[in-house]
Amino acid sequence: MTAIRGSAAAVTGAASGIGRALALELALRGCDLALADRDEAGLAAAAAGITKASQRKVTAHRLDVSEPIEIMAFAEAASAAHPALNIVVNNAGVALLGQFAEIEQAQMEWLFNINFWGVVHGTRAFLPQLSRQREAHIVNISSIFGIVAPPGQSAYCAAKFAVRGFSESLRHELAMANSPINLSVVHPGGVATNIARNSRTGAGVTDNARRAQSIERFDALARTTPAGAALRIVAGIEKNQPRILIGNDARFMDLLQRFRPGTYWKVMQRQIEKATAKVAAVTAK
Repeated sequence: MTAIRGSAAAVTGAASGIGRALALELALRGCDLALADRDEAGLAAAAAGITKASQRKVTAHRLDVSEPIEIMAFAEAASAAHPALNIVVNNAGVALLGQFAEIEQAQMEWLFNINFWGVVHGTRAFLPQLSRQREAHIVNISSIFGIVAPPGQSAYCAAKFAVRGFSESLRHELAMANSPINLSVVHPGGVATNIARNSRTGAGVTDNARRAQSIERFDALARTTPAGAALRIVAGIEKNQPRILIGNDARFMDLLQRFRPGTYWKVMQRQIEKATAKVAAVTAK
């Protein structure tokens, strides 16, 4: 986009993590906001803090992105409150711990309804509003796990790969139609958010220590701050970048799977084990 200042953005999952940091960064650059989240207390705090810091117009909307009717109502309310709204960030997401055999079908559908269908319905709901603007931008948050697929993440990877495929195909369709809408798909590596702590556990997971170990490993490997991720995403919006990789770990894994598409996990596993051992040794001192 030519400029963030003077724009208005809708951001889902805005109560914490990347969504909250991105909303603040956009506001500080002169962008009005329609913020949405299920966490009403966190959403209210985010809206109040961002308004105070930026003096921009900020509206807060309680939203469960797994409910298409709620997404449509959010799009209508956000567009009415911000007629110039021209940026949509489909950021809301959840995590689910467990291998495929340990996850019930209902649990997988729960994750897909948020991580994939929430993106699809959010995109569809805002397309009429964005199409009326001279210039507009959709930002769909995938993951580095939309590029590589480690074990124990079958549900999450399936949804994030789906976000990537949907977003890339839609971007090509918009370009062919000479639409004013640009689209970026974002692939964060390890970002220090609470997504692991807030994750659900597969019904078939019987080892109670696995959840704690998973959180500990995530914390050890998540080197990028939400604020750093927000800066990278805003830069990508300004440059109309189709793919936005966040973190050296994401860039490394993206290259690795290109050169070793069938065996990248063997290399990744060794790297993860080394990084986890290094952090554990430092912590023990």
